[in-house]
Amino acid sequence: MDEVSIFLAKFWGWYLIIFFLILSFNPKRIVQVIKNLEDQKFVIVISFTAIVIGLLNILFHNIWEDDWRLIITFIGWIALFIGLSLFIFPKRTVLWLDYLNIKFVQVIYMMLFFVGLFLLNMAYGIVIFQ
Repeated sequence: MDEVSIFLAKFWGWYLIIFFLILSFNPKRIVQVIKNLEDQKFVIVISFTAIVIGLLNILFHNIWEDDWRLIITFIGWIALFIGLSLFIFPKRTVLWLDYLNIKFVQVIYMMLFFVGLFLLNMAYGIVIFQ
């Protein structure tokens, strides 16, 4: 496999697992993040960070193959899309993110965990899929 794909699988895998654990042990943290999105300075910093991370991910890994690497590409595009949305339409995007968090919080948390686990598995080859 491509070294960039393996590196990004490790990066995003560990990031998603760590984020899941943080939210599991301190669920009020996500409420605090959503509340902080009312501060425009915070929104600008977060949006630029998401744009940079998403753009770097896309520039290094824009692979549209029908396999696990597509997940990494989607993560990059989602980060870029959310960053641009927060920068261009901050109030609407914050409302949308808050709505998603309220309606789908458990689904999102579990998805973070399983996608992170899957990416780590693909990077480290713990369980071989045939």
